Amino acid sequence: MQTRKAILMLAVLVVLAVVPVLSLAQDTPAPSFTPEQLDKLVARIALYPDSLLAQVLAAATYSDQIPDAARWADQHHYLTGQALANAIQADHLPWDPSVQALLPFPSVLEMMANDMNWTTDLGNAFLSQQQDVMDAVQRERKKARDYGYLRSNAQIIVSGGPYITIVPVHPAFIPVPYYDPAIVFFPPAPGIVVGGVIRFGFFVTIGDFFRPWGWGYCRFDWGSHVVIINNAPWRRTWINRHEYVHPYVVRRYGVGVRLPERHVLHERTERERTAAREGRPRVEEHRDHRSR
Repeated sequence: MQTRKAILMLAVLVVLAVVPVLSLAQDTPAPSFTPEQLDKLVARIALYPDSLLAQVLAAATYSDQIPDAARWADQHHYLTGQALANAIQADHLPWDPSVQALLPFPSVLEMMANDMNWTTDLGNAFLSQQQDVMDAVQRERKKARDYGYLRSNAQIIVSGGPYITIVPVHPAFIPVPYYDPAIVFFPPAPGIVVGGVIRFGFFVTIGDFFRPWGWGYCRFDWGSHVVIINNAPWRRTWINRHEYVHPYVVRRYGVGVRLPERHVLHERTERERTAAREGRPRVEEHRDHRSR
């Protein structure tokens, strides 16, 4: 009898010790970033077209999934269009659809995976200060526009305000801009020609193939501080981050249900990576394995 009481008391003590720890983990205070910190945080993506920017912000809230997704995107980069969409579905990938939505953009995922501290901070900021993040994007865009760097061209249309939007000239072709944040958000030095400082030569074809991942239905309601992804407001926050599921057409698969790989795996060559990083026209060196 005494033994049972001792065991019961021990169990109670264990529960009392564990519950506060779990409660503390669940009630972790939301991170807080100053406007200056947010400006620096969004600088490298602030000039992305609105639809791509929306997908990046959403995916960053699942930062732990980014490295694996970046590796998959790199190995399947030679697939495009319907062939790539089919591969994403066929592999039963376990990542959130917001992360899968960036698989056609290996260079973007590479950038995020190569600086996980930045990606994690960006995701946390978006979870806890979505409106402030959007304001920071607008501040950075205004600088780039006022200094003459950001302007409409053959690839993008830049609105005049009051909120600055950036949309592709051709909705099916999403350019991935290349620019140096240390240049485009500061006044140009005397004699510097601002034209060409932002390159829009690299783009990704997004058509009906990728609508299940929200493409074609992503935008910002800047005035209301709402991000729209797959035609629905993105409501994931710091508080509901463990439970919230955004509506997507694509089916979600859990960890451990992936099917055996059925595609040839080719990592990008350095030449292919450089073209994307520097905003130059796409280079493809694995033509023997491209979809037809």
